[in-house]
Amino acid sequence: IFSLKQARKQRQKLEKEKTSAANRKKFGRSKGEKKRDKLKAERNVIHLDGHKLNDDSEQ
Repeated sequence: IFSLKQARKQRQKLEKEKTSAANRKKFGRSKGEKKRDKLKAERNVIHLDGHKLNDDSEQ
């Protein structure tokens, strides 16, 4: 005999573990990694801003 209640609880536990693993991967970064990613994002913004075409000319 197979208990549906136990199967449901086990399935929920596995799903919660998957979510936890994904969150650890997404948010569980060291201070150095966060700083590196922030600097990289800032450099990308500066790089893209340098390639914008100015449309401020009045004629």
